[in-house]
Amino acid sequence: MNSRGAAAFLKDSIPLTDLSASGPFEGYDLLRRGFTSVKSELMPRHPLELSEKNFQLNQDKTNFDTLRNIQGLHATLKLQMEFRAVKQVQRLPFLHSSNVALDTLRGNDEYIGFEDILNDPSQSEVMGEPHIMTEYKLGLL
Repeated sequence: MNSRGAAAFLKDSIPLTDLSASGPFEGYDLLRRGFTSVKSELMPRHPLELSEKNFQLNQDKTNFDTLRNIQGLHATLKLQMEFRAVKQVQRLPFLHSSNVALDTLRGNDEYIGFEDILNDPSQSEVMGEPHIMTEYKLGLL
């Protein structure tokens, strides 16, 4: 068969990207999303759970409001700019980021908490394949 005949034959074939499941037929991706919890879907959440989940955000809002009342709007805007710049700097997805600059801005660098002692990244259960995690972060997968 000549090259023209092979090209005509391949032209009618279905590309592999069209065979991927999407929408309601997409399978659950256990590697990226983790295990599902049926209990959290069935049981109502505790009222304090949302408050505890948003504690740092509420604390930052309170500190910004206090700073704005004491020093003016410019101090709050400058600090928010610094927070945003520090949050954008991250390590690769498979490496643990200590966020020292963010802790310093918040004033948490002098305190020793639960996560400082019992949150050893080398013993983490979420460590994954570095290449897959980087490609997913870059949007290649």
